[in-house]
Amino acid sequence: MLDAIAQSALGEQVLTDAFLKALDQFGLAILIKDAASGRYEHANDTASRLLGLTQKPVVGAVDADLFEASQAMALRAADQQTLAASSRGVRAEHKLEIGGERHEFVAWRQVMRERDDAPAKLLSVWQDVTEARRKETQLQHALAQLEQQQKANDALRREVQDNQVRDTVSGLYHRAHFEEQLRREADLSSREQREFALVAVAIDNMEDIRQRHGVEGCERVVEALGRLLRANTRAMDSPCRLGGDRFVVLLSGVGLAIAHSRMEQLRRQCSQHIVPFNGQQIPFTVCMGVASFPHTAGVVEELMRSADRALAGAREKGGNRVALASIQFAQEA
Repeated sequence: MLDAIAQSALGEQVLTDAFLKALDQFGLAILIKDAASGRYEHANDTASRLLGLTQKPVVGAVDADLFEASQAMALRAADQQTLAASSRGVRAEHKLEIGGERHEFVAWRQVMRERDDAPAKLLSVWQDVTEARRKETQLQHALAQLEQQQKANDALRREVQDNQVRDTVSGLYHRAHFEEQLRREADLSSREQREFALVAVAIDNMEDIRQRHGVEGCERVVEALGRLLRANTRAMDSPCRLGGDRFVVLLSGVGLAIAHSRMEQLRRQCSQHIVPFNGQQIPFTVCMGVASFPHTAGVVEELMRSADRALAGAREKGGNRVALASIQFAQEA
């Protein structure tokens, strides 16, 4: 409100009783100083009440008589800025301690005269915005809480959606999601004539781990392998838990040699990883069978079987190894 009133007063450079009465109707604090001495010459009742000056004579006083030193200095600096602006008004904000409480004010100052040849006066019009600022702060806090709640709801929704496609123990995709990604990758690779790899993974000696550490110990191992699989795959890859100790990984756009190198790195990480559980340490290893499309199989079903055969060969040789599926060679007519 004060800004709108101040803008309408910009054209006024002469103080008149009618002008002051018009301002007084808005319930604003109105103060007039002698520009040269800084002494107040006029203060309406609203000014005395809003600024906590009801117990002090305002007319004839200077800011140092009415306010604390730091507040008086701030008011004097605002006055000097207004005087330097000459005919242009200056808007300022002030925080004053009144009755033991901090109040916030917006003040508009402008150099004016009672007549053109009269000494300059400094008119200041004040509005207490403490309550408005408090409500604004409350609104900002409420909006921030709503935003936080929205983010929490979004996170919960993503978690629910994630749980529909991911295994809760390993954090890897379920079989249904994996099979859908596998079909898409096969279609894309057929159209663009590019490779992708499929890796069958199994935890070695899972039954021994179960006998020594129970079902919960097995779950801790599955959790650890899930983390390692996610850390060693990209966003476009699809690591999946088929169930129990069986896993499978789709490596998008990757050939047999690169897939073997990456899975060999994962195998070494698993063999060096120790799972803490109930004050004990559970070591584990994995074996893997790596197949690629279209070199080891030209159809999805055969690709899965090809990776499983390579995995079985790795198991037969004692586990803790990566085996490659046999490459198909086209027979000459």
